[in-house]
Amino acid sequence: MNSWLRHQKHALTAALRRLAGQPVSTLLTALAMGVALSLPAGLYLMLGNLSRLAGDLPAQPEISVYLADDASAAQKAALAERLKQADVERARFIARDEALAALSAAQGLDDVAADLPDNPLPDAWVVRPRDASRGALIHLHDELARQPGVAETQLDSAWAERLQSLLALGRTGVWLLAALFAVALAAISGNAIRAQVLARRDEILVSRLIGATDRYVRRPFLYLGAVQGLLGGLAAAAVLAIAGAALRGPIEHLATLYGSAWRLHPPAAPEILALFAFTTLFGWLGAWISVGRTLRRVEAGG
Repeated sequence: MNSWLRHQKHALTAALRRLAGQPVSTLLTALAMGVALSLPAGLYLMLGNLSRLAGDLPAQPEISVYLADDASAAQKAALAERLKQADVERARFIARDEALAALSAAQGLDDVAADLPDNPLPDAWVVRPRDASRGALIHLHDELARQPGVAETQLDSAWAERLQSLLALGRTGVWLLAALFAVALAAISGNAIRAQVLARRDEILVSRLIGATDRYVRRPFLYLGAVQGLLGGLAAAAVLAIAGAALRGPIEHLATLYGSAWRLHPPAAPEILALFAFTTLFGWLGAWISVGRTLRRVEAGG
């Protein structure tokens, strides 16, 4: 065990020494990886923020039922009984005075509401159907619209359902894009490792002559690819941090103009660690593929 750890430490030290000996090349490679990864990572964070925003909205479709001003007490009671049936999950009554007070508080129209001679808003029910399928929603909507004493009905929150579908489609697209950029990351790492192997061709051939195994020869280059991938992840995190700092102010200002307290959320610690693990893994994978092919060519030529 001690011997194995000693070999790993030696290989890691050799990889770090090679990177430190070529600071410009190391920096450019890390920047290339970071810029390549910042696009799918940034889209992932954007979708996460949109999902949080959508989570604050009523994603479950609802039906607003507005009562006529001349609706009788019997008609109101009949509608209340209808909303207790099994196809309605929840029904909430909103009195017209309560609706006006909520609207005035939300929009800052207290003075305007106080000057109104009469309350223009009707009594209403907000109905959440038990079955959220499109057909069931339309059937319940049409049935409630025919109830006596009902002036108008409106199917609310269908747009939120569409938003959730678009977010799901966006997440699928982000994963496909991440897969493509993972291939690019492995290619960048592989090309850098190939150059390192070719630069040390004579050293590798001499090591072979004195009995060096495949693992011994490969190990420093694999560590080199993993460290390069980690540096690419750090560069991607830096790009995202700069972009987030630049966008936070304008986004918060836009949210304020719409009367929202929504704020741009930075990536969580598990997400950052996942990014580093992703880049390290594919940096190592690119090195593993490249070093195997290049070593065979070096040894065949030697």
